[in-house]
Amino acid sequence: MKRHLKVLVFTLLVVSTTSKISAQNATKAHMDSLNAVVTEYYDLNLKIFQTNSSVEDIDRTFELFSNDFTYVHPKYGGTYTRKDLYDGYVRNQKNGGYDGTVTDIKIIKKIIGLNAVVVQKKFVKKKDGGIKDGEPQMTLFEFKGGKISRIFEYW
Repeated sequence: MKRHLKVLVFTLLVVSTTSKISAQNATKAHMDSLNAVVTEYYDLNLKIFQTNSSVEDIDRTFELFSNDFTYVHPKYGGTYTRKDLYDGYVRNQKNGGYDGTVTDIKIIKKIIGLNAVVVQKKFVKKKDGGIKDGEPQMTLFEFKGGKISRIFEYW
């Protein structure tokens, strides 16, 4: 009986340890996938900000968003639906608003959590005959089903 108890306790410890390791790997994989989506979002936005960008570049960016996506920027008008934001991107592009002034988006820090990523970034812009880093800005990305469901700008 004593031997059966030892075997049972050992088996429970092995199963318990194995499930903890699996849960950690799933969490890391989840965090890596959120990080990849945010990186792709910024890469696509940088491409859109260039003079030679296209509506297809905008479309690729919007593939990252959930159907119920919202963009919140209290300083610049409040809350925008997915359609509002898309129309604004296309309008800015047609009006020459994307002229290559933004040359890079530097990510300073990311905090990745469960279905959310907070980013501190700087826009790098052509200014006064040179290239200058902008002020640090904070953005919160929220996710549903692996897609960005909300972006909240804190700048």
